[in-house]
Amino acid sequence: MIIALDTSTPTCHLFVYTDTWHEHQWDAGRGLAKGLLGFMQTAITEYGHFPEDVTGIISLQGPGSYTGLRIGITVLNTIASAQAIPIVGVTGEDWLAAGLVRLNAEQDDRLVMPEYGGEPHITTPRK
Repeated sequence: MIIALDTSTPTCHLFVYTDTWHEHQWDAGRGLAKGLLGFMQTAITEYGHFPEDVTGIISLQGPGSYTGLRIGITVLNTIASAQAIPIVGVTGEDWLAAGLVRLNAEQDDRLVMPEYGGEPHITTPRK
C-alpha cells in the first residue's frame, strides 16, 4: 500500500493506493498538527490495512502553505524513517502519477524538503 499526502492548503488530501487511488479529504484548518496522524490512521484502516502496511510514501512538496507543508512533510519523513520505507517528493499538477513512477523505479529521497514557492511570511511577536 502506498500513501500520498498534500498539506499545501487548509484542506488536507490523503490518497491511499491499493489497487487504485482512494482520496480522503479533511478540512484541517488550524488543527493539522494535532489531528493529522489520526486522520491518516482512520483513512488507512478503512481499507482493512494498518499503518505498518505502508510500503511507500509520496509527498507533495509544494508550493503552498508554509506551515501546512512543513507539518505534513515532517510527519511523512518521520514515518518513512521509522518504518524504513521509501519516500519521494514531487511537485506539479500530475504529482501523484509522477510520485508513483518514482516509487516504481525504486527511487527514495530519504528526506523530502518542502518547496514553498516563495519566502515564508513570518510575523513579528506582538510583545
